[in-house]
Amino acid sequence: MGRKVTLATCSLDQWALEFDGNFERILKSIEIAKENGAKYRLGPELEICGYGCADHFHESDTLQHCFEVLKKLLESPITHDIICDVGMPVMHRNVRYNCRVIFLNRQILLIRPKMLMANHGIYREMRWFSPWTKFRTVEEYFLPRMIQQVTGQNTVPFGDCVLSTKDTCIGTEMCEELWHPSSPHIQMGLDGVEIFTNSSASHHELRKADQRLNLIKSATAKEVISATLDLEDVHCHRGESCQLQMGSESKQCYRIKVDFSLSSNDDICLPIYQPITWNLHTPEEEISLGPACWLWDYLRRSGQAGFLLPLSGGVDSSSVACIVYSMCVQVCKAIENGDNQVLQDVRRLVGNETYFPQQPRELCRLIFTTCYMGSENSSADTCNRAKELASQIGSTHMNINIDMAVKGILGIFSLVTGRWPQFRANGGSHRENLALQNVQARVRMVLAYLFAQLSLWSRGKPGGLLVLSSANVDESLTGYFTKYDCSSADINPIGGISKNDLNGFLQFCVNQFQLTALKSILAAPPTAELEPLSDGQVSQTDEADMGMTYSELSVIGRLRKISKCGPFSMFCKLIHMWKDVLSPTEVAQKVKHFFRMYSINRHKMTTVTPSYHAESYSPDDNRFDLRPFLYNTRWNWQFQSIDNQISQMAAKKQI
Repeated sequence: MGRKVTLATCSLDQWALEFDGNFERILKSIEIAKENGAKYRLGPELEICGYGCADHFHESDTLQHCFEVLKKLLESPITHDIICDVGMPVMHRNVRYNCRVIFLNRQILLIRPKMLMANHGIYREMRWFSPWTKFRTVEEYFLPRMIQQVTGQNTVPFGDCVLSTKDTCIGTEMCEELWHPSSPHIQMGLDGVEIFTNSSASHHELRKADQRLNLIKSATAKEVISATLDLEDVHCHRGESCQLQMGSESKQCYRIKVDFSLSSNDDICLPIYQPITWNLHTPEEEISLGPACWLWDYLRRSGQAGFLLPLSGGVDSSSVACIVYSMCVQVCKAIENGDNQVLQDVRRLVGNETYFPQQPRELCRLIFTTCYMGSENSSADTCNRAKELASQIGSTHMNINIDMAVKGILGIFSLVTGRWPQFRANGGSHRENLALQNVQARVRMVLAYLFAQLSLWSRGKPGGLLVLSSANVDESLTGYFTKYDCSSADINPIGGISKNDLNGFLQFCVNQFQLTALKSILAAPPTAELEPLSDGQVSQTDEADMGMTYSELSVIGRLRKISKCGPFSMFCKLIHMWKDVLSPTEVAQKVKHFFRMYSINRHKMTTVTPSYHAESYSPDDNRFDLRPFLYNTRWNWQFQSIDNQISQMAAKKQI
């Protein structure tokens, strides 16, 4: 005896506001689910319009087009004889909700609004949606006329309810609801619901426990997973372990009765799927896969012909280069596995309808251009390291000397003012020294965009290139970069990744991709190379300029954002964390220095290049870290509190 049912869930590559493409991917996933024998198909959160519509959710057009797509889904014969669970925004009584719309055979069974909103980190759901707060309450929802014409229904149930089929009971959760201490499935389970579904739009972060299993897949993949389970197993388990009945004060689930069975009489030989074993990637693997998929997704949708990266021979830009190479590896694997969509995208990118990539290095040469932008302050070591890495990954590489451009700009300044600024090493002031560094950095940005727009033209090829930034998350914390230098680009795959993680990633690439050029890059001290060399050697290092190590900065960054520490509470935590290596006074100096640098440079975050989100202590002002960009950089009250605490500690020691 058994009641075996097959259910399907899917992770679709939906794009905000691309209603035609989103419709096609939803329909294809339903078709695949039916081919696998599924009787219930669950899709991602807000899949019809795309999760990332942001303030477009406020527009009536978005709601209108969602219902237009829903109409086409209801009309399609592909959606018949399977319960379809799709996500879209719905306006009910002039309030906007994030909803699941569940339908079967041209009939909408119910609309279930989200009850608990994700409103932290990168999420702002309360900005666009209201939570459904009416526990166990169902109201009538009047359907738009276009839907009424298809279904023949005027109203459908809207609210906190479940589906009751002939053979089981199905309850729905949505993303954030699963993580809440009082998740809806707790009460639903006590009330006899046997199957719980959860649609989500969960983002990726390094070391995130619930990361998606199919991160390794190309961003173009339409992944549908089906599984068969035996409802008798659920029934027996409940009968033994759930003897406690719901209290009389508890309100029972409102059940929508459906004349449909998920199981059938001839299912006795259906296989039962075992629990999925999670394949948790290491952080290094995650960096090689997640940002690579992100880059591919952006590239194929942008209509551009490839990427351009200023490759300095340091850890950051080398990490970006390795991520692009990893992207080429994943693309070639997808094509080998028969993914025709990826092949078509590649052929469009390279402008050759018959092209078939044979290896990642070959593909890298066609879509990736790297350039070393050297000056009189650059060393031969960094130039050689960049050239060697470019050779190993196969990118089209150029050496560009920026001295002529820098001197031209300084010549204009001298012509107007009659003054020529000098580096500190040559007797110049701090202001002169900093300005001369910034000129070099900004010239590189201008040249990067010039070559991105015209380098393919100069070779007689069509299209332009997307400029990649290579500023890591730790440098963003202190603003250790020049505004509108090479950190200003089209996109940044490492803007949310720490320096420590990037070092580990490059070591991973040495072993995974046999990129031996990375060994010398890892061994070299990080440097901007913007000040004159000393006897041909680098005299400037990043950590010396920042006044702290990257490891210290990573700890400070996590305390600032994740632990919600201001200057005083950060000092109190660090005197215990660093007690074996730093005195309280030294800790105070580090904390004060960080907050001065952070507040002085916070304005840079308002123009930071859009980045792949990988760290929960990212200072990205655009989407994640909503703090002021104009501060009193002296932090008088806060720093005085730190000084008072040090005095009290010193007094206790004397006693």
